[in-house]
Amino acid sequence: MVRTSTASLGRTAFRFALLAAVAASLPACNAAQRISEIGKAPELSQIQDPHAAPGYQPVSLPMPTPLPVERNPNSLWRTGAKAFFKDQRAAKVGDLLTVNIKIDDQAKLANESKRSRANSDKAGMPHLLGIEADTLARVLPNGASATSLVDLSSNTSNDGKGSVDRKEQIELKVAALVTQTLPNGNMVIQGRQEVRVNYEVRDLIITGVIRPEDITAQNTISYEKIAEARISYGGRGQITDVQQPRYGQQLFDIIMPF
Repeated sequence: MVRTSTASLGRTAFRFALLAAVAASLPACNAAQRISEIGKAPELSQIQDPHAAPGYQPVSLPMPTPLPVERNPNSLWRTGAKAFFKDQRAAKVGDLLTVNIKIDDQAKLANESKRSRANSDKAGMPHLLGIEADTLARVLPNGASATSLVDLSSNTSNDGKGSVDRKEQIELKVAALVTQTLPNGNMVIQGRQEVRVNYEVRDLIITGVIRPEDITAQNTISYEKIAEARISYGGRGQITDVQQPRYGQQLFDIIMPF
């Protein structure tokens, strides 16, 4: 049993040592590359086939129904091509349009509520056909007085205050894709935009239902004309991670009753 335990501890120590060596080699490789670029401009990445890149996945999005191809000799236009006099606004699944998001909201609320109540009850039985003395002697302990049998009082007070001071200002533009057309002609749109700067990623997600009549001639629509709008703007990365409490602290805040 001692030999087995010693061998198991040895394998565990070897695994930890190997993991530590791999973790230490990562910054070492990055440092070696930075040292090799001292005194010269950073090398540009070579052009390569995106299909051959690791983790590549083809894009699959809703597309309009393909139009039948008609070959017309000596024609300057192909079937389905955009024409000068045709409405260029989004109208079917797969079309794109630009959503203008300009939110400038401010809310300031303050309220206070107070409540108090005081109760006092006192009851006695000084005289009851002359039997009160004998009854108290048999039922109640010695020293009980018939003039003061019950004396109750209570006092309750509640003071609550609340305030809200909020200001939001967002001004963005995002291209959205028509993903569905409803029976009444309205369209469901969805758009997502990701921007990465260094080690921080900013996400913008918008979805909702729009009317074709609200799309401008420039193929844009304002966010306040989107029904059931869902707009999400946030981020993830090292900065966002630092701004959040640790998982243990979040769990402690949830389960702590006081």
